Amino acid sequence: MEKNFRDKPTERADSEIIVGRNPVIEAIKSGRTIDSVYINANAKGSISVIVNLCKENSILVKRVDDRKLDKMSNGASHQGVAAVLGCASYCSVSDILENAKSKGESPFIIICDEIEDPHNLGAIIRTAEAAGAHGIIIPKRRSASLSSTVYKTSAGAASHVLVARVTNLASAIDELKQNGVWIYGTDAKGEDYTSVSLEGAVALVIGSEGFGMGRLVKEKCDFLLKLPMYGKVNSLNASVAAGVFMYEVVRQRGN
Repeated sequence: MEKNFRDKPTERADSEIIVGRNPVIEAIKSGRTIDSVYINANAKGSISVIVNLCKENSILVKRVDDRKLDKMSNGASHQGVAAVLGCASYCSVSDILENAKSKGESPFIIICDEIEDPHNLGAIIRTAEAAGAHGIIIPKRRSASLSSTVYKTSAGAASHVLVARVTNLASAIDELKQNGVWIYGTDAKGEDYTSVSLEGAVALVIGSEGFGMGRLVKEKCDFLLKLPMYGKVNSLNASVAAGVFMYEVVRQRGN
């Protein structure tokens, strides 16, 4: 009997993407860590099965056109769907809080507000792991995710840091506040970062590369922190700034 290669998982050489309807369905059913599924906006038929499976497994679905899928599949027959594998599983905000509690420590959490560059996210995860942060929170939309690029940039730290991906950052912040966590946003109009106490339960919000924190997230912050700028360039790379703030928390905690 001739093999049906269409039913065999078709993966790119870097093992980041699976294409084809049956391969994607089987990948989801098998429990593989899938970051997101890209679907042709006009595709029909068994695509509905994939969409339902994604909903059941809380997998992000992105509607795109065939040009995007053609590029992702690198010439392979994608049948209107491609799944991007994740380098690690996501957790919940409560898991991060429980992680701190289990260690007998005050929560130390990083919130990434629309950090879209995977190299920045990877670098933030790497520093967070080194600084002893209990977890990172990212939004589902308009954010880099746990891709192979993030894993490589994090030098493997993505395997050791809890990452929660939430639908609504503002709601996640409310949950943190209900659990006694103070929210510190990073903004040019804030107070000097060394003049504010960062002891106790802390969540640092790192804004996007180009626009900083969103309006609603900024309004949710209890304090705003800034880094002094003495040069002609008045901003730092998001991951560099995050590192400075994180290690100020470490310094003040005396770790």
